[in-house]
Amino acid sequence: MPGRQAAAPRAVGPGLPPLCGARAKVLILGSFPSPKSREQGFYYGHPQNRFWPLMAALLGAPAPARDDLAAKRALIVDHGLAVWDVVCRCTIAGASDASIRDVVPNAVPKLAARLGVQAVFCNGGTAARLYRKYLEPAMGPAAGTLPSTSPANAAWTLPRLTAAWGAALAPWLGTEPPEGME
Repeated sequence: MPGRQAAAPRAVGPGLPPLCGARAKVLILGSFPSPKSREQGFYYGHPQNRFWPLMAALLGAPAPARDDLAAKRALIVDHGLAVWDVVCRCTIAGASDASIRDVVPNAVPKLAARLGVQAVFCNGGTAARLYRKYLEPAMGPAAGTLPSTSPANAAWTLPRLTAAWGAALAPWLGTEPPEGME
């Protein structure tokens, strides 16, 4: 039985527009939207991505249904957060962040200034690496790196992700860090 063939690299972009209100204390950056997210037209659209259940747990809200984009938007905007990606356009093979090349970054410094962002966090190591290479020189402060919510990061269970993200975001969310993470 032949194995699944890897997707050929192709030029893709632009990605998704920023998810934000008029102001945001924290900006969470991914690398580039997955094919499932681009298909849905919204962030973290893969059904196994833990981003939305994680954010709901951290914010004390019910996890939004996969297709309830209004609830997902409200979860972010109502809590002074913003979500975007480091990359606007790139060449990528399927959903493989490791294959990203020919990067055109998003105008993150401009958005952060307009929103009054006080802290930037990257969802995963690839987003952090791309941020450091393409955006950090213009942004100034380093971004925090959080473990990826991607289903490819299966070593990190939802409770582990909640503890790590909760400890990092607690000062900005006005919440206590999860137990044992002070």
